[in-house]
Amino acid sequence: MNKTSFRQRISAFGLCILLCSVFASAPAVADTKAPAISLELPSAHRVVFQVSENDPALMNLTLNNIVNLESYYTGIGKTVEIELVAYGPGLNMLRADTSPVRARLSQIKNSISGVTFSACNVTLQAMEKAEGKKISVVPEAGIVPAGVVRIMTLEEAGWSYIKP
Repeated sequence: MNKTSFRQRISAFGLCILLCSVFASAPAVADTKAPAISLELPSAHRVVFQVSENDPALMNLTLNNIVNLESYYTGIGKTVEIELVAYGPGLNMLRADTSPVRARLSQIKNSISGVTFSACNVTLQAMEKAEGKKISVVPEAGIVPAGVVRIMTLEEAGWSYIKP
């Protein structure tokens, strides 16, 4: 056996010893003292949807999400609170004179008890000033002082946030 081959064998043997000692001293992968992760869903859910674009397809997508979300949770015996907040160009969704989804808003509000539609007053006032006339929101909607503040307040209270 030559010197190079002997050194390689010694180095390989040393590496094996080192790796064995590292793995032997490593803690077990499963810690039996760690709490189990629960896959149980909470009994109630709360989610806020943001609509800030004047896009009928996006508005319908958001309403579809609301219907599907409510259907899923009621189907498994859970409750869900849903709030849609519209501001900026998205406020057109809740305007009585411009909403391309007005009929759906009414249908959803009548069929889903835990849904709220909120219109941003900052945007409403800006639109009224720009158009020089009073603007009404659909009767299914309420007015909040500021849309982004409403979303932030709900998130701080633990609501989930979705922007389709």
